[in-house]
Amino acid sequence: MSQILIGRNDTTGVSLDPRYGNRHGMIAGATGTGKSVSLMVLAEGFSRLGVPCFLADAKGDLAGLAMAAGEPGDKLKARLEKLKLSDWKPQANPVVFWDLYGKLGHPVRATISEMGPTLLGRVLELNDTQQGVLEVVFKVADDQGLLLLDLADLRSMLGFASENAKTISAQYGLISPQSIAAIQRALLKLEQDGADQFFGEPALDLVDLMRQDMSGRGVINVLAADQLIMKPKLYSTFLLWLLSELFEQLPEVGDLDQPKLVFFFDEAHLLFDDCPPALRQRVEQVVRLIRSKGVGVYFCSQNPDDVPGEILGQLGNRVQHALRAFTPRDQKAVKAAAETFVANPKLDVVEAITQLGVGEALASTLGDGGVPAPVQQVLVTTPCCRIGAITAEERQTVRMRSPVGGKYDTPVNRESAAEKLAARAQDKAADAEKVATSAPSTAGTPGSAWGEAVHDALFGTKRRQGMIEALGKSAVRTVGNQLGRQILRGVLGGIFGGKR
Repeated sequence: MSQILIGRNDTTGVSLDPRYGNRHGMIAGATGTGKSVSLMVLAEGFSRLGVPCFLADAKGDLAGLAMAAGEPGDKLKARLEKLKLSDWKPQANPVVFWDLYGKLGHPVRATISEMGPTLLGRVLELNDTQQGVLEVVFKVADDQGLLLLDLADLRSMLGFASENAKTISAQYGLISPQSIAAIQRALLKLEQDGADQFFGEPALDLVDLMRQDMSGRGVINVLAADQLIMKPKLYSTFLLWLLSELFEQLPEVGDLDQPKLVFFFDEAHLLFDDCPPALRQRVEQVVRLIRSKGVGVYFCSQNPDDVPGEILGQLGNRVQHALRAFTPRDQKAVKAAAETFVANPKLDVVEAITQLGVGEALASTLGDGGVPAPVQQVLVTTPCCRIGAITAEERQTVRMRSPVGGKYDTPVNRESAAEKLAARAQDKAADAEKVATSAPSTAGTPGSAWGEAVHDALFGTKRRQGMIEALGKSAVRTVGNQLGRQILRGVLGGIFGGKR
């Protein structure tokens, strides 16, 4: 089986074996050192093997995968000759553009029910008590047949739970207004980050991320994330949901000849900055276990230590571009990056990391038996696609050719919890109004004033008591006084031995 060439030096080349493509990987390096090109090389390589890819494009420069490179100039020809790429030719890749906001690609949506109370609670940073209340709300919605599709549905369901807290608490467990209010506040903050556009229908079908084109090449799904990364909580919510859904839906396959799907997360540090411990733990769990589902995950960031150590230790395929040791933190990052590679006696890794040129990298991949090969300094190969952004017209052309546009571009708002609860409230109000209007009224009829006066005299008003009430109280006092005296006499007689 053909391998994916990452780069080459004067004596050897470094390639990624598709059998170990699901063992995850890391592309790191300072800004402007060539990380995006390395990511394109790997995405193109997997696509040629028929493996679909998904990548988050944080800067907009990965959209060039959809366009063929221009004719090579003298500089590119010299590079191709050095890389021994005699069969290189400009070529576009099959690409589908996605966008959470629906502007630069097809909208990506998920329903509240698909997200589930556990993941949603972690994203909202709820405590244990609030998490329990959220789970009760989901359970009540399921039992009453109320679909939770978007934020309006969840908000309506929280309001319903608050109004019926006593009844729900008796059946499902205690829920408090304070916990519901805390969930609503957290939900409002998530909505301000743009989550109202993410939750809804038609929800993303994961099958549409795992397509091949007519020639058998894997489709590269590019998510426009230049605006999304400004909302890190929503960004991490989406990525974690996507990985979790894949983990839940895909069957166990073990080690395949090549992955079923490969994820690339550009600017991966945004996924972990200010990440709650519970959320980080979930990411670690999914990354560790999703390999058995045939899915590979590749993180792309500036420093290797942007990724938590628990996850970094699971990334077997590494491409390290230059790091600049200007500060103590940079020097520490260089040493940490060097220690993650299998030593090469012919190469001073620490020195090499700081002296790499643009387009050069230190690379190490997994060989036979999944054993990491010694690190090599290589010149990264050149992708066949355009390196850089594309125009709005080119993006629109690619989007119009997409096989999934008709499925996702038009939103659907079917009847769900918000509509059903609103209908219930309207029916209840209508019934109350009907009862009120059907009650007999004497206002304005002859003798009504005299009748009201007699009624007030007998039964009283808010300010004074009526005759019947006064007589009743008097009788009660009389009876009470007589009975009280009899009881007292009886007690005293019993104590002092008197006669009844």
